[in-house]
Amino acid sequence: MKEELLRVGTTYIPTLNVDLAAQWYVSKLDASLNYQDEDKAILGFANQSFFLVKSSPNQSSNFIDAYGKERFSMTFEVNGIEALEAIHKDFLEKGIKAGKIENRGHAGRNFVFADLDGNLFDVWSELSPDFKGKLLK
Repeated sequence: MKEELLRVGTTYIPTLNVDLAAQWYVSKLDASLNYQDEDKAILGFANQSFFLVKSSPNQSSNFIDAYGKERFSMTFEVNGIEALEAIHKDFLEKGIKAGKIENRGHAGRNFVFADLDGNLFDVWSELSPDFKGKLLK
């Protein structure tokens, strides 16, 4: 039997202030707070577990691409363009720093948002086929 990676279970996100970041994720992204101490918070949202980990100043999950542009390291998916537009509007109303909805030349549309620590995340209007099949069962 050939073993394979089945899913991403946990993502680690650096933060300067665990308590403020946890409050932000709970209030802005409707995350559930599953555990918290002074060094970390464990959140549940988007069918995954996220660890907010106390980090040194100027840390983020972002990276600089070959052209000097700061990039996100994760894309969330929603079910269609209408859902993307609705969540984009909701994020803006909640005061989340979110960019414009973009056409990047592939299926669907995207926008980028940032958390309190400047960690960038992408949102895409297309669900992966495997997840869509499981979600719609």
